[in-house]
Amino acid sequence: MSTVLDAPEQSTRKEPAVQKVILYDISWETYERLLAEHGAHAGTRFFYDCGALEIMSPLIIHERINRRLATLFETIAEERGVDFDSIGSSTFRREDLKKGFEPDSCFYITNLERVREKAQINLRIDPPPDLIIEVDITSPSLPRFPIFAAVGVPEVWRYDGARVRVFALSSGEYVEQSESASLPAVTGDVLTDFLAKSKTIKRAAWLHGVREWAQNTLSK
Repeated sequence: MSTVLDAPEQSTRKEPAVQKVILYDISWETYERLLAEHGAHAGTRFFYDCGALEIMSPLIIHERINRRLATLFETIAEERGVDFDSIGSSTFRREDLKKGFEPDSCFYITNLERVREKAQINLRIDPPPDLIIEVDITSPSLPRFPIFAAVGVPEVWRYDGARVRVFALSSGEYVEQSESASLPAVTGDVLTDFLAKSKTIKRAAWLHGVREWAQNTLSK
């Protein structure tokens, strides 16, 4: 078993965003054991891909942006009457594919009724989340895209430290889109703009602006 231990990485603003460890040649049994052992450790996330295991611990700057993007989705969806279930960074895994992941945030929308109020989701029989949010200030999620694609996640919003991009699964690969399929008219530019505004104005005013935008796009 080989190990790569990364010190806390630095963003362009010299702020640490995550701490991570990457392990190689890890068996599925070891992966599941580590999941069980760390289940009570809030914030630790695991990504498994055919023997490679990434263990990451997001820090404040990462989680702040993650929560704001999730709030953006929830607020716009509520204004539009879109029903959804937010299940955060829940663990998803498929032993037959040797894939496992814990996204920053995720939502069931189109497939909500198939998993509503389920205590556990089995990707062998249940659908994956309809939308995943990934924050990549210093820990790129692009290497994780094949994991999401393998289990069939339809849409990913990815923040790369500068802007938000919307990706849709097409023929087994993620392709950048002009707007979200989950929330039509929501574009990467719209998300990037609102994320920037969240850093400069009070939360109540920010949310008011998000709701007003969502209402105005409904009326068009």
